[in-house]
Amino acid sequence: MSTAKKNPVLFAKAFEELEAITAWFEQEEIDLDEGLKKFERGLELASFCQKKLTEVENKVHEITLKFQQPSSFL
Repeated sequence: MSTAKKNPVLFAKAFEELEAITAWFEQEEIDLDEGLKKFERGLELASFCQKKLTEVENKVHEITLKFQQPSSFL
């Protein structure tokens, strides 16, 4: 079972958390240990978002191809 199935995360929520992590790193003073944890979490979120975007892109392509084929009922 994939990680996404075990721990469902909506794309918008993951992206929001990723933005918050980015904002945290833009602070003037950051804690190195906490930064390492946030960096790892950020990479997890970025990977999840990239996979989700690829899935959606593939689905859009599939739908587009489906409707480009001549329809037999028209």
